[in-house]
Amino acid sequence: MTSAPHAEPLRVVAVVGSVRTPSRTTALVELVLRTLAAQTPAETRLIELHTLGPAFTGAAEREQVGADVEEALRAVESADLVIAATPVFRGSYTGLFKHFFDLVDQYGLAAKPVLLAATGGSDRHALVIEHAMRPLFGFLQAWTAPAGIYLSSGDFDGTTVLNPEVYERIEMAVADVVPIARALAAVRSHTLPV
Repeated sequence: MTSAPHAEPLRVVAVVGSVRTPSRTTALVELVLRTLAAQTPAETRLIELHTLGPAFTGAAEREQVGADVEEALRAVESADLVIAATPVFRGSYTGLFKHFFDLVDQYGLAAKPVLLAATGGSDRHALVIEHAMRPLFGFLQAWTAPAGIYLSSGDFDGTTVLNPEVYERIEMAVADVVPIARALAAVRSHTLPV
């Protein structure tokens, strides 16, 4: 796939709800970001929520967060494309993941493309994308990409993705979301004051 000549880089922000490093979820997101950068010009940023510290976890409201957390929230709100990824914890997303998106402005993701990704211990958690993540981003009025990416522990050796089918799924999901992200970014650039 070739991008338009001199295309503006997409501003892509990935949010990972893992609670520690190393993380299979972070490894998956890094693979998605590399795939995306190979398909289109992109400025990418990875936010690992467990690194934001007490200024994030201790905040009940947005006004209580520190400057670095506020900057991370604004990065997500101003992104052209958000990649939202979480490990499955007790059948759903992690508390850190939910807490972060609770602090995002209620309309900060409206009509913004979001690519959903998750990792879990077995295939029985694969529906977390449909039953937990998609409703959350539906409430935030985001446009969620039709194809989500779910990997189970059997797809990895440590944090290395082994399953060759995963690469095809990632390629397909990225190829689906990039044209939408570009189109919506173009609309925003023509309708919003500079």
